Amino acid sequence: MSAPVLVIGEALVDIVGSTAKATTRNGNGKAKAIPGGFAANVAVGLARMGVPTELVARFGTDQYGDLLGAHLFGNGVQLAPGSVDPGFRTSTATATLDAEGVASYQFDMTWDPPALSLRRGCPAIHTGSIATMLEPGATAIHRFLESVVDQPVTVTFDPNARPAITPDPVAAWAAVRKFAALSDLVKLSDEDCAFFRPGVSLDDIATELLTEKRTQCVVITRGGEGAIGVGRDVRVEVKAPSIEVVDTVGAGDSLMAALITGLLQRDLLGERRLAGLTSEDLRDVVDYAVKAAAITCTRHGADPPTAAEHTARWGA
Repeated sequence: MSAPVLVIGEALVDIVGSTAKATTRNGNGKAKAIPGGFAANVAVGLARMGVPTELVARFGTDQYGDLLGAHLFGNGVQLAPGSVDPGFRTSTATATLDAEGVASYQFDMTWDPPALSLRRGCPAIHTGSIATMLEPGATAIHRFLESVVDQPVTVTFDPNARPAITPDPVAAWAAVRKFAALSDLVKLSDEDCAFFRPGVSLDDIATELLTEKRTQCVVITRGGEGAIGVGRDVRVEVKAPSIEVVDTVGAGDSLMAALITGLLQRDLLGERRLAGLTSEDLRDVVDYAVKAAAITCTRHGADPPTAAEHTARWGA
């Protein structure tokens, strides 16, 4: 691989609360500031899997920004020029955990990314979540993806519904479709689907997204039930392993990073753009990703596994 995977989106600090079942990393039941954000989590997940990764984000040099920077650099994530801005106030998300450790969020953020560019040889671009819904950044990313539509790079997209940011599901789904049309792979959760397309089955949502000329694969996660993967001519179901859930913070992002890693290992990214994806490939990749997410759920906060941890827990 001649260039890193490019991840575009928010890097922020999660202010994570606790419940009787789920406590924060300091173990004392108090809220704690933890580096996070959709794009930062995916970038760290990729880097821990041994995938060279460049992150385009925007955060400051305040206390929270220093926390983010140390976390990203400490995990081997490269930052694109302009991602650290001394004049920018670092965004935050207050995460509230329910009795089962499932998180909901309230955001205090601004999204205005630095200039976007594509390195020669980049195998994949990943984006999604708030970054593709909140202006002015959403328009900047869409224009960038339009500009590289003919380049030999795979685009992956995780819309990650955030009702606190986009409360209108009809408008939010329209935005999802706009980005899906420029993406080779779209990943959603069943909760995303229930918000974007209430009453529509997961398979029908996958079929709808696959009507886009470019989209080759849709992966939909189902929490403790596992995930389904649907391609042009293939469909697989993967069960989730049985675990003791601490919280679900960052689980979807860990899964996304593992999906990209698995596809990269099978030489399905870059110029191939998932061409030749078989049922066996899809099952193996989704299974690998579901198990990565499961490890994250056994730990506090967005803490994706390394490749070695994945192998030690689940085998090669």
